Amino acid sequence: MMQERLQELQEEALQKVSAASNLKELNDIRVAYLGKKGPITEVLRGMGKLSAEERPKMGALVNVVREAITSAIEEKQAVLEAEAVNAQLAAETIDITLPARPVNKGNHHPLTRIVEEIEDVFIGMGYTVAEGPEVESDYYNFEALNLPKSHPARDMQDSFYITDEILVRTHTSPVQARTMEKHKGQGPVKIICPGKVYRRDNDDATHSHQFMQIEGLVVDENISMSDLKGTLEVFLKKVFGQEREIRLRPSFFPFTEPSVEVDISCKICSGKGCNVCKQTGWIEVLGGGIVHPNVLEMAGFDSKKYSGFAFGIGVERIAMLKYGVDDIRHFYTNDIRFLKQFHHHEA
Repeated sequence: MMQERLQELQEEALQKVSAASNLKELNDIRVAYLGKKGPITEVLRGMGKLSAEERPKMGALVNVVREAITSAIEEKQAVLEAEAVNAQLAAETIDITLPARPVNKGNHHPLTRIVEEIEDVFIGMGYTVAEGPEVESDYYNFEALNLPKSHPARDMQDSFYITDEILVRTHTSPVQARTMEKHKGQGPVKIICPGKVYRRDNDDATHSHQFMQIEGLVVDENISMSDLKGTLEVFLKKVFGQEREIRLRPSFFPFTEPSVEVDISCKICSGKGCNVCKQTGWIEVLGGGIVHPNVLEMAGFDSKKYSGFAFGIGVERIAMLKYGVDDIRHFYTNDIRFLKQFHHHEA
């Protein structure tokens, strides 16, 4: 009687397992037949009425039935889980033939590109890159550069002062003064100093209260104006093209003597005169000169033994001339339409 009941339970359970359509139904079958309150457990409770000889046989039969039901449930569970995964994959299928969203690729800012291009040119000529603080002392920003507190040329550089003796630098020349001081009167010195500078200026198409400079300095024995001209000629031809001509015009800077403004021939009209060069055939690009003896002496150099030249390059001015930009404010307004134009300039 008990044996027949077990066989009926096995057949009944296997039929229900086979008919189960989802994992919840299958789990309900597992609990119903194999749980603590299920019919198989009831059969086991009735084994106490059997004789000692029948009990082992009936126990073995119960295990066979239980294993058969468990195995069927596990096989069915694997099938249902696979079907669930396939159904989910089908529901979440991505059409890879659809066009993807465009990914905007970044590129170097035009000013960064100009700085790196200029650095490459001068590093190739044996210069090293020197840097210094943007918040500077009055001494290094002015006094060490032959601009004492009473000097009228200070008015040319409307400064942002933090205290009476601390300001944000108005040029990168303080880096030159600091570097010469570190050399303790021993040459040679051959550096370029790139960085941001600040002046109280009204922002317009050609002026900004913050801009970038690259200044250069060479100090050694027997340095002359011809060395300056040759260096700038190599630099400007590398940046603007080998066909460009340069000229030096007398000028004044407190830290150089003699001082010069440097022009290049206009690319638009090839020196004939046009609106870009204001009919002169030349475009001013930078200033420079022979380092003033006072600057050398204050930095610890013997001005009778050593001489040098210095120059200052406005990065924005070079970029505007090279790329044909008509408003300096474009470099700082972060307009993606403006910046995208320079993708084709990537090397």
